[in-house]
Amino acid sequence: MSLSEKADVSTFVDLTQHEIEALKTRFNLADAHTHQRQSASQERIVSRLPELWHESETKQQAHFERRFLDAFFRLHRQPTALAMGRTLLSYSASVSTMVAGMYLKQRGMSVALVEPCFDNLVDLLRNMQVPISPLDESALHDKDALYERLVEQVDADAIYLVDPNNPTGFTLLAEGLEGFREVVRYCVDHDKVLVMDFCFASFALCDETIGRVDVYELLEESGVTYMVMEDTGKTWPIQDAKCAMITASRDIQDEVYNLHTSVLLNVSPFVLNMVTQYVEDSISDGFASVRGIIETNGEAARKALSGSVLEFQEPVVGTSVAWFRITPENLTATELQAVLFDEEVYVLPGTFFYWNTPARGERYLRLALAREPEVFAGAMERMRKVLERYAG
Repeated sequence: MSLSEKADVSTFVDLTQHEIEALKTRFNLADAHTHQRQSASQERIVSRLPELWHESETKQQAHFERRFLDAFFRLHRQPTALAMGRTLLSYSASVSTMVAGMYLKQRGMSVALVEPCFDNLVDLLRNMQVPISPLDESALHDKDALYERLVEQVDADAIYLVDPNNPTGFTLLAEGLEGFREVVRYCVDHDKVLVMDFCFASFALCDETIGRVDVYELLEESGVTYMVMEDTGKTWPIQDAKCAMITASRDIQDEVYNLHTSVLLNVSPFVLNMVTQYVEDSISDGFASVRGIIETNGEAARKALSGSVLEFQEPVVGTSVAWFRITPENLTATELQAVLFDEEVYVLPGTFFYWNTPARGERYLRLALAREPEVFAGAMERMRKVLERYAG
């Protein structure tokens, strides 16, 4: 592809437009979707696809929904969610997010949304004309001062958090439930709706020092009004076949259900059947296939870029993305991303993640890690050579 055929990335208005362009690039480190090959046990699932297809024709939709939810919540150690039976399924996290946005719009609510975060959350809410204000992630970092920080900073009707956060890897659940408990306590005391995006939560399961606790038990016992989104799309390499979920507190369940049915009837039983096999596979192998790729490529990125103009930002949870700070003050993410793009390496600039203050995002780049290790190593070699131009 010649330079003349390349798009003018400076005209893109959101991260998804960058990711679409990156799909045409040799070294696509933009989207956080899974592009690695199958593990040995996952290859056996692929070999059974005809069998899974025919099985999906012979049983009722409800069978595959129940089996998927049982496997998913077993993997994520969320027995309360499974017992409640209030989880609604959709094709993607964006659909679940849209339903949450529709609820907020219908109620005339404003939202305090964490910054930084992936900007399609912002776009979806804005397109539904939901008023948004930023909630700086740093307000959540000190659990002992968290409640007071929320009192000082939040003036909206709802709080919208991503945990672990994309792109930083911050989580409220690193030390049991204490940080999360403070957020819930604030929402109950101040009559706020809590919206949680747990789409990257599978990576907490990959980290033995983090893990997952029964979040829904706390939510239910607290009496907080909530909506929680979860997703399989960032975890398993299944060609973007996936299932997302939204679970609402009992007091708003009927409203959320009515909005959900205005959007979607059901998720394909074949997709549910197939994804369930991948969930069960990860239960069996202790997430080894997912964890191995992320650890291998994460270490490759840190090693290749060490001593360069990019400084790795250590996450609380090692997710499928790596967040780097640009150290020279006179070098911006916009400039560096464009230079890398010219060399067929596509990364995401931090500007869009800092959706309210893009200038802060000029200090950061995000790299996706869910790639075949050989391809990723090639990208790191190319990237290292580009960054050597800025040495000193």
